[in-house]
Amino acid sequence: MGVADGYHGGLGVLLDGRRLSPVQRRIAHYLSEHLDEAIFLSSVELAERAGVSQPSVTRFAMVLGFAGYPELRQALRPLVLGGGAVEGPQESLLRGAIDSEIRNLALIRERLPAFPLKELGEQLAATEPLPVVGLRVSCGLATTFAYYARRIHPDVRLLTHGGSELVDGLHAARRAGAEWVVAVVLPRHPVEAVRALEYAEKLGLRVAAITDRCDFPAEVVLDAPVGDRLVFDSHAAPLALAMALVEAMADAAPLRTRARLEEYERMTDETGTFLPGDPA
Repeated sequence: MGVADGYHGGLGVLLDGRRLSPVQRRIAHYLSEHLDEAIFLSSVELAERAGVSQPSVTRFAMVLGFAGYPELRQALRPLVLGGGAVEGPQESLLRGAIDSEIRNLALIRERLPAFPLKELGEQLAATEPLPVVGLRVSCGLATTFAYYARRIHPDVRLLTHGGSELVDGLHAARRAGAEWVVAVVLPRHPVEAVRALEYAEKLGLRVAAITDRCDFPAEVVLDAPVGDRLVFDSHAAPLALAMALVEAMADAAPLRTRARLEEYERMTDETGTFLPGDPA
């Protein structure tokens, strides 16, 4: 018989092919016989019930490929509470990461009335040019924001390189009449970005920041949590907030928005920019 034989079907999937020590087999037997209550126990409580040490429970979970017992317990819960077969460590991790992002988006939805999106959208729609700053990992979201903002705003200047080039870009934008700068500053937060925004304020630019920190040093802060369950952060909530800001900019200048979008569609149709049948 294999190691998995004789255990609860879903638990057996995790145990299949594993070489367990006698102590780990005691834990496996207890889980199989008391799974309905074990999924609510802490590692200390499970250790007491199975007659082993708490570190043994942690090592058992790691042998099965999980970071610790809480992750194993989360993966076992569908066996008792419904939801299909037990998940492996990777599936459990990804599901947890997606659940975290869903909570982040729900938080932003609840907080929407507290964000000055309408007022800021009006200010950004009126300023020309509009510099947009995003360094390192923040470059991606800054680029997305700038791409869509360009569809409705006549002069958006994307600044994603640091050093003197960033300083030059801010200085040139201010000399050209810019009153605001939009900065995306997500973790890990580059010191260079913070210093550049301090310089922007010295130039007389007002700073609106899309970030994860409510205490970020900017005149207007649009803060949204990032997903931190995976090796690298995910940015669903900051992206949603950035798109809401673009929407506010579009609403602030409806006639210009309509004219620019219609012009853009004519241009892309003439040049065959997109595949036929793509939504406008």
